Amino acid sequence: MVEMTTKRPSGRGRFISFEGGEGSGKSTQIKKVAERLAAAKLRAIVTREPGGSPGAEIIRHLVLSGMGKLLGPDAETLLFAAARDDHVRTVIQPALNQGTWVLCDRFIDSTRVYQGRLGHVSPTMLNAIDRVTIGDLKPDLTIILDVPVEIGMKRAAARRGTAAPDRFEAEDVHFHQELRDAYRQIAAEDPQRCVLIDATPDPDMVAADVWTALRDHLFAQPSAAGSP
Repeated sequence: MVEMTTKRPSGRGRFISFEGGEGSGKSTQIKKVAERLAAAKLRAIVTREPGGSPGAEIIRHLVLSGMGKLLGPDAETLLFAAARDDHVRTVIQPALNQGTWVLCDRFIDSTRVYQGRLGHVSPTMLNAIDRVTIGDLKPDLTIILDVPVEIGMKRAAARRGTAAPDRFEAEDVHFHQELRDAYRQIAAEDPQRCVLIDATPDPDMVAADVWTALRDHLFAQPSAAGSP
């Protein structure tokens, strides 16, 4: 195994967010990255948004039940903001400060896409929320998993089985296509932080592409055969 060194000081953990539409395979890929980091003797935690901390999980239940939608886009955005504030203060920032890697299923880009692009919440409001909830904190790398809408919706339906679709899964095809377009736009506008990955192949093939992106963005020397 080739020892790898990171581009940033070793004292701080790395923060990787995973984004994408419904059924894009975020949970699967996060699990695979966590396993590979563990094999490389790197501490990592897996978390999610909305949620990830006790207070934020309560808000997650409210939002995904559809209650936030009834309040309107601005109020729903404030619910997400409250959840993120608790999540960052009690989970993400402490872990990073301790040198632990944080793998997060959704973060600020989801707000920009779901509430900003699709909910038409103003950029001014979103920027103000960011200043309060995250300050200067941003992911070191954002993996955006891209999958055609029809495939993603089929995957999401298979995953939930007989359970009712949540607040966002229940939206129509047009909503999900706009969602995909918005994520692709974010990847194009911020290539230094974001990597767009085709998530339609076999999960192991996608995982190889995800690890290549992580290695190229966060490690100083390329990994050779046999490295994590």
